[in-house]
Amino acid sequence: MLRTLDVLLLVSLVGAANALYKQWIPDTNYENQTNWDHGAVPCGNDIVKFPALRKVSVFVETTHAVQEMILPVDGEFILNSGAGFYVVSGQDPDCGAGVTAQFKDSESVEWFNPALWQAAANLDDLQRGNFLFSVHEESIPCGYDDVVFKARSSFRVDTSSSESSIPVKSVSVLGKKFESSSEFSDYLGSRSGRLQFHGSSAVTVGHPGCEDPSGCDCGNSVNHQRICGSVTCASPNCRKPLLPEGHCCDVCGAIVTIHYATTFNLQSYRQRIHHLFLIQPQYKSIQLGMSKVFKPQRLMGIIPFGSSAVIQVVILDGEEGKQAERLARDICKDARTHGSNLGITGDEFQASSGSSSDQSGAKAATVVGVVFGVLIMTALIVVTVFLVHKGVVRMPSMPSMPSMPSLPSLPSLPSLRSLKRNSGVGELGGPLDHGFDNPMFDQPNMLPDVLGSNRTGANSSISLTQTGVYFVNPVYDDNETEFSA
Repeated sequence: MLRTLDVLLLVSLVGAANALYKQWIPDTNYENQTNWDHGAVPCGNDIVKFPALRKVSVFVETTHAVQEMILPVDGEFILNSGAGFYVVSGQDPDCGAGVTAQFKDSESVEWFNPALWQAAANLDDLQRGNFLFSVHEESIPCGYDDVVFKARSSFRVDTSSSESSIPVKSVSVLGKKFESSSEFSDYLGSRSGRLQFHGSSAVTVGHPGCEDPSGCDCGNSVNHQRICGSVTCASPNCRKPLLPEGHCCDVCGAIVTIHYATTFNLQSYRQRIHHLFLIQPQYKSIQLGMSKVFKPQRLMGIIPFGSSAVIQVVILDGEEGKQAERLARDICKDARTHGSNLGITGDEFQASSGSSSDQSGAKAATVVGVVFGVLIMTALIVVTVFLVHKGVVRMPSMPSMPSMPSLPSLPSLPSLRSLKRNSGVGELGGPLDHGFDNPMFDQPNMLPDVLGSNRTGANSSISLTQTGVYFVNPVYDDNETEFSA
């Protein structure tokens, strides 16, 4: 049988899966000492001053004495029953010498500042201070959340965003809950509405709650840059800081990614994790946020090619992440053991210590990615060469180089052979020796006469043909067809 605390915890999580209550923290209450430049609520000897050109809506809960009050051009006091102001005649003995107390300017307080919101599973948790941890994007009201401004309070908030409207499920102001779009639009047009809400985007109510059992995406990613612009990140003190989806800062801890089927129920799974683990003493200091996010898919860890919906579990322990890693391992072990009954098809985790659920698998995936990338590059080169060869793609021509100015031509020098032929001087400087005259050389007309007497006769040893002159071998017989030894 469950203990009373466990039952309350499970009941409080019923509404957390589909919607949360997001409460606005700042106010413009007169009794809030942080709204005054001196850090104290003015008393009977003080002069109260409001910025003359600033719009402001101030809630006054009780009666206050003042010495003097300077009001703005456009503003209002929302007086609680019995509240008001009066002037003290003479000096207030409990006030001191008296100062000029100026009300702080709230013009720059923005809706998309995650530090200005608190989240809880229900209204009772808001009152008790049982707040939930969320990544920065989900700290801002999502489209299916209920927005709460404190009942006895006023405020001024800048609702400027990258979209024309900010959809939410409902808005509660001064104790009244607005769920109708037309009714809340009328309130925004009232004097109080114009002083409390300002900016380029209008808050709209009536957005349906999350009807998907596996959860819904918050929808604030479109304003991610605006949200992170108001966040100051501390330097994490761990080996390998992690950056969860929807968060602005690196953190020390662990991230569990749950892949799910159509039978998965986020509400039931959140209850299971709290009941099995978070109520244990060793996990008492753990902050855990669980939600559906769209995780980008990247080829080789670099090239984006789409996104897939997963359940992200962010675990922080406020230290180096050792306790968070231990809890992540327990969650993954439970998912692998009972995943078929919970609609879980896969799980993985990363820890800021550098550990992961499957380090060898990550290395193998990296190798496969590199090989796949090389194959793609090779295929691209082959296709490019083929298209260039077919004339479909033409390579750009290289720019022509500027021509060099022509040089004046030099006089040609005679070759060594011509010098030898035209000169009677030898290589050693002496007279050239022409040798002796050959009566048979270069005198073709004399050859017939010399050979004329020997043309007839079988034993003629010299024969003259059209191709030249050769000597006849008297031993060789032309009639022999075979060589005889």
